[in-house]
Amino acid sequence: MGQPTLYEVADRAGVSLATASRVLNGSTRTVGEALRLRVMAAAQELHYSANGPAQAMARGHNNTVGLIVSDIADPYFTQIAAGVIEAAEKAGLVVTMGTTGGEPDRELDHLGGFRSQRANGVVIVGSRRHGDRIEPLADHLASYGQHGGRVVLVSQPVGEIPCVEVDNRKLAAELARALVDQGHREFAVLAGPTDLVTSRDRLTGFRNGLRSRQQAVPAENVVHGAFTRAGGHASMTALLGRNRSPGCVFAVNDVMALGAMAAIEEAGLQVGRDVPIAGFDDIPTLADVRPTLSTVRVPLREAGHEAVRLLTEPGGGHVVLSGEVVLRDSTARTD
Repeated sequence: MGQPTLYEVADRAGVSLATASRVLNGSTRTVGEALRLRVMAAAQELHYSANGPAQAMARGHNNTVGLIVSDIADPYFTQIAAGVIEAAEKAGLVVTMGTTGGEPDRELDHLGGFRSQRANGVVIVGSRRHGDRIEPLADHLASYGQHGGRVVLVSQPVGEIPCVEVDNRKLAAELARALVDQGHREFAVLAGPTDLVTSRDRLTGFRNGLRSRQQAVPAENVVHGAFTRAGGHASMTALLGRNRSPGCVFAVNDVMALGAMAAIEEAGLQVGRDVPIAGFDDIPTLADVRPTLSTVRVPLREAGHEAVRLLTEPGGGHVVLSGEVVLRDSTARTD
């Protein structure tokens, strides 16, 4: 069994999570003696050890962590959010979530809201866009820090703010080399939005990997579209309208790949045999997909865990996560 959580202590003592946190994490807010004794007894029975960083964060603030994501319906963000919630619970912290729909202004609105609520810290998950004005976000983050809050990004770095980053270029290059080594010689890319940093990094990395094997993607085989299932479907439909044998297709995320696979089938073609395809992220949804999808496995829950660690440990830092190429049936050569 794992370590008991603050939630379990609160449940055993019959008190709210906030009350248990005030007793065990050193809040300056006082708790009645009877409640304090109940919480301490429950903690002793469960062999609960209070988390030191969480104690420090709890003093003078509430025990809330704000989580800002672009789209919680996207399995990519769902997995990172799950990791944040798991790690926060172990640290005796409660997560409050806001979504932005990819709009930078809504990101700033949520950050201001969490600041007014005196949240101990905020985790912001979402790719930057080329052309975004970073100054407003950097100014808000600096102001938040001056008032005792802490912020961690899960995306690309902004100034000296602690950040958890996926090495998209390196991993996309590894996928490209693996596909060439598997025997593929013609390629196309469903490249996502032209201004999204994650999309551009994955496209650049894929091209670099092909170049290292003396291969390339023709410009006419690079199709841009939304970073969604619908975007993948539309991009694949457009590609097949120009070329029904585009070679091995790389969709820059798995949800785009799923939409593309549907478009391939709707065109009367077979995924893998007629149009090989690979994605990126290895989202849990792929367990139910046939043929099984080749992809790049990214430790998404670990990204959430690392974000909370940077939030609660002094000093912050910059964590770069790697992953691994997973080749499955969707790109298997049959000739």
